[in-house]
Amino acid sequence: MAKILLMEDDISLAEGLKYYLDKNGFDTDTADTVALGRKAAEDNSYDMLILDVSLPDGTGFELCEYIREKGSSVPVIFLTASDEEINVIRGLDIGGDDYITKPFKLGELLSRIKALLRRAGINNSEIISGAIRIDTANGRVYKNGKKLELTAAEYRLLSLLMRNKGNVVVRNTILDTLWDSCGSFVDDNTLSVYIRRLREKIEDDPSRPTYLLTVRGFGYKWNEV
Repeated sequence: MAKILLMEDDISLAEGLKYYLDKNGFDTDTADTVALGRKAAEDNSYDMLILDVSLPDGTGFELCEYIREKGSSVPVIFLTASDEEINVIRGLDIGGDDYITKPFKLGELLSRIKALLRRAGINNSEIISGAIRIDTANGRVYKNGKKLELTAAEYRLLSLLMRNKGNVVVRNTILDTLWDSCGSFVDDNTLSVYIRRLREKIEDDPSRPTYLLTVRGFGYKWNEV
């Protein structure tokens, strides 16, 4: 799973982008200042940086210049409220790979991210957690290298939970996802059946699950083992 650093000081925008990117199979960290972004870049290895140009303590240009001086070739996308030519030229001249002007469509940002990752030779077509691996490009699931036979609904349920690992996914969200994927009515009782069957396929001991946990009164959570 490709790891992204998003440096954005608009908290609501940052949270929304993180949710969207994580839902689409990325592992996203956020920082709202240049100082925090620099520390994150020093402490972690990222496959891409998405940098807001204007920040409280500086600009995204500064972090880009810093990592390029360190010899990093990680792809960089700038987020800017202005498409003035001087800003675009500066961003590209210091080593940026692309820029996108606010406001932008999420689909456009996602397409540009995927294009840059492909150019960098980074594959984001897998979701891995412990012994479980989802090959999203081919719609297959493996446990310890052995292919699991899942129904379409079980596959989408597993994908939803693993993309949101560590977070509680409420029952209504799961029901909406299964309804959309199956084209038929799915209620609480049916969901319980899906959960039980999925546990029988992915857990070593379905009666004592370690991956797919129940959060009583709310929904379910994928536990990173």
